[in-house]
Amino acid sequence: MRCACCGSTRNARADPMISGFGWAALALLFGYLALFFWGSAVAAQAAGRSVWLFARAKGRDQLASIGFRAAFALAFFGPLLWLAVPVLHKVDPLWTEGNAIALGLIGIFIAGLGAMVAFAAQMSMGSSWRVGVVGGETGDLVSGGLYRFSRNPTFVGQAALLTGVALTVPSVPTVLAPILFLWSASTQIRSEEAALRASLGPDYDRYTASVPRWMGFNRRELP
Repeated sequence: MRCACCGSTRNARADPMISGFGWAALALLFGYLALFFWGSAVAAQAAGRSVWLFARAKGRDQLASIGFRAAFALAFFGPLLWLAVPVLHKVDPLWTEGNAIALGLIGIFIAGLGAMVAFAAQMSMGSSWRVGVVGGETGDLVSGGLYRFSRNPTFVGQAALLTGVALTVPSVPTVLAPILFLWSASTQIRSEEAALRASLGPDYDRYTASVPRWMGFNRRELP
């Protein structure tokens, strides 16, 4: 009985695990995505039209749209797949068996802050909110609130959220997620800036001269 018990304990410890912080981060990611879709539906109702432009994206923007979806899928479903298929986590050099508690604590803080920033930035855009970019489909310029510190605070928050998940549940898919997301965001931002400049003209030029693309303090006050 003693040997069997010890063997059972060893087997239990060998099972792949996700820490409490990891499960909290995955729940936070799921909750954020639910709010993201809800907020997009609210924006579509306010605008009187669909805000989803991914289906109309072409070229690199189409690749970026795929990259966004793949990044969030990797972050959420990757750890669950690693749990379901043990051979995957066994060959993953980043998998920690849920033992990196300090890393998890830092990660859940970053993920929570990122989710709040991303959702607040999204909702502050109101009817100007868009998912994707198509020329001629831009909304009004939003330059207040979080948009005084970043031209893309939603992307900043989402990147922080995915980075936080990667810290709380270290694995190949969760680490790839923010990398893929940042590439997709950088690609879409270039197209968005061109579309906004064509639509808004000098107003947008003044805004870009005052507010950094990613994050920071105003270089000078907006007129």
